[in-house]
Amino acid sequence: MPQAGTYCTVRTVRTVRTVRTVRTVRTVRTVRTAPCYRSGMTTLSPKDWLLVILMTVCWGINWPIMKIGVQDFPPLTFRTISMLIGLAVIWLVARMQGVSLALRRDQLAPVVRLTIPNMLVWHAVIVFGVRMLASGRAAILAYTMPVWAVLAGVVFFRETIPGRAWFGVACAMTAAMLLLTSEIGNIAGQPLGSGLILLAAAAWGYGTVVMKRSPIDMSTMALTFWMMAITTAVLTIGATILEHPAWRVPTGRESAAILYNGLIIFGLVHTVWFRLARLLPPVASSLSIMMIPVLGVFSGAWMLGETPHWQDYAAMLLILLAMSAVLLKPRALAPT
Repeated sequence: MPQAGTYCTVRTVRTVRTVRTVRTVRTVRTVRTAPCYRSGMTTLSPKDWLLVILMTVCWGINWPIMKIGVQDFPPLTFRTISMLIGLAVIWLVARMQGVSLALRRDQLAPVVRLTIPNMLVWHAVIVFGVRMLASGRAAILAYTMPVWAVLAGVVFFRETIPGRAWFGVACAMTAAMLLLTSEIGNIAGQPLGSGLILLAAAAWGYGTVVMKRSPIDMSTMALTFWMMAITTAVLTIGATILEHPAWRVPTGRESAAILYNGLIIFGLVHTVWFRLARLLPPVASSLSIMMIPVLGVFSGAWMLGETPHWQDYAAMLLILLAMSAVLLKPRALAPT
């Protein structure tokens, strides 16, 4: 996508401390509740920074590559084949590294709950939206995700956020309306495509909030594998029912797009993303999120000859401003 910082209320229980003296034994247990912004949970190692940069570049240039893959090829089938390749890559890497991919029965329900917004809705919807829009414009709309994450925290989890976050929401919504108005005003425009991209971004934003609030006792590689496996199973059924008459052998360009998505995006980038989403502070994901739509716009112009219009540049600036307001340098709220 794609982890936005989420505001939350954390109940902190300090370690039980026992003080022994010759005459007495005293146990002290203190509990305090304070609203906070989850940040600074850990620091970025050089390896982490390298992964963030790698993820940013790979995801950024994938927008025009994905456009090539779904322009004339059945989109659900494109996604399904790519995910099958990604599953094989993750399984092979896990086997080489000795990482268990076992899924316990009690873990199935939480994994399904995370899969629906973070992968199933996102991947099922995004391929149709990209098919209808210029790849750069689709990237800009998709990375309203952090703003949707803020809204999801407020609406579904009653989180408290500062005014700067609401400023970010206003900027992102203005950008989305600017692009939607442009699509509606153009005879050849695709407002439905814009709506689908925004739906996918909203699902991803909600999913990132749920991800932060759903600790699961399993490795990130195993979590990624099973979320992708569930999504692949559902998309396989959808592709068989809806696209079977259109199945054909992909062209050379389409095959290259499928391999890139399977090997790089699903085999590597998704595992990196969920690792960052679960373990690292919001600054890590903010770096990648802020740069991906920029790369999407200019790589689309380079690979596909797309011509960005003034609405695209204005929307890109508004989205970057929104993301900066929502994600950069969050300050912890004082205890009440």
